[in-house]
Amino acid sequence: MKTYSSKIDWWLIILILIVFGYPFIDGVLSNQYSLSLTMFAILLLIFWMFSKIKYVIDGAILKVWWIKIDIHSIKRIYKTNNPLSSPALSLDRIAIVYNKYDEVLISPKLKKEFVDELLKINPSIIVEI
Repeated sequence: MKTYSSKIDWWLIILILIVFGYPFIDGVLSNQYSLSLTMFAILLLIFWMFSKIKYVIDGAILKVWWIKIDIHSIKRIYKTNNPLSSPALSLDRIAIVYNKYDEVLISPKLKKEFVDELLKINPSIIVEI
């Protein structure tokens, strides 16, 4: 079993800290501790979720959060910057096309190593990176 973590864009961290950090600080300074506590809890939840975004290759199965993909069903992998919501913390993404019409966008930190590992299991994958 091999685990790959998601690449994280620095601007995403800054954006989240601004959006939720400002109300946290403002709540502390204005003695609105319920606001501060709420914003701090949201920040903790977001960063906890970030830590859980991993891509696991377990035998012939690719696990992306709760999605299990048979690696032999993967048809194509291509580079994309699509900003759609997905289990990826960077816009430097790859799209994995599997089954007939299914697709998932991910952003492994070690992209080449990740794709090479998939190709070891299914050499018929078309790679366009």
